[in-house]
Amino acid sequence: MAQVAINWVQQNYLSLIMALLIFFIGKWIANLLTKGFAKLLSKAKVEDILINFLSGIVKTLLLIFVAVAALSELGVQTTSLVALIGAAGIAVGLALKDSLQNFASGVMLIIFRPFKAGDFVEAGGASGTVERIAIFSTTMRTPDNKEIIIPNGNIYGEKIVNFSARATRRVDMVFGIGYDDDLKKAKTVLTDLINSDERILKDPAPVIAVSELGDSSVNFIVRPWVNSSDYWAVYWDTHERVKLKFDEEGISIPYPQMDVHLDKV
Repeated sequence: MAQVAINWVQQNYLSLIMALLIFFIGKWIANLLTKGFAKLLSKAKVEDILINFLSGIVKTLLLIFVAVAALSELGVQTTSLVALIGAAGIAVGLALKDSLQNFASGVMLIIFRPFKAGDFVEAGGASGTVERIAIFSTTMRTPDNKEIIIPNGNIYGEKIVNFSARATRRVDMVFGIGYDDDLKKAKTVLTDLINSDERILKDPAPVIAVSELGDSSVNFIVRPWVNSSDYWAVYWDTHERVKLKFDEEGISIPYPQMDVHLDKV
C-alpha cells in the first residue's frame, strides 16, 4: 500500500504540487476576501453578530470552491462531488426550513433594527426588556426577572410594539367622581396635581377633560406627557396622589353598586 502511494506521488508530483499551491494560495485569497467583505459590512454599520455570521458563510463557500479546484487538479472527478454537495445542501435546507426562517428573520431584525438591546418591547406574544438579539432567537427579560427566548420568525412575522423607541410617552389615566361632587373643583384638583409634578412635561401640554358621563360616575381623562423612563413612576404616583387628595377635599370616587329588591310573595 505504501509502495502504491509512493509510485502515485512519483508519477503525479507536479499535479500534487499544483494542487497544494492552489489550496494554500486559494485559502490565503479566501481569507483576504472574507476580511474585505467584513470591512464592507462594518462600514455599512451592520451589527457585529451578523458580520461574523455572514463572513463565516462566505469563507466556507470560498474554501469549498478552493478545495474542489485543488481536487480537480489531482484528477478527481469533481462533477459528481459538486452534485453531491448541492443535493446535501437542498436536503439540509428542507430539514432546517424553520431554522432558516428564523435566520432570515434574525437578519432582518439586525438590519432594520425595530428594537435594540435594552428596549422594552411587546413582540412574539411576550413583553420584556430585550437582552440579546441573536441570529435565530431573541432573549428578553420580563419585569419579574424571567428569561424568555423567542424564535425570530415569531417576532418578525407579528406586530412589534417598542415602548422605548421614543424619548417621551403619554400617560393615559381615567379618574371618576360622583354625580353629586363638584365637577369644577375636581378638575382644579387634578390640574394642580399634574402641574405640581416636576416629571411631567410642559410641552406637549397635559390634557384634563371630562370624557364620559358613565353609569355611576363622571369620568375625567388625565393625559400628561413624560420622559419614557418616568412613565410607570408617574402612573403609580399620580393614582396614589389623586386618591389622597380626593379624600382630603371630600370628592368621592364611585365604584359599581347594585341595588337588590326582594318582593315577598
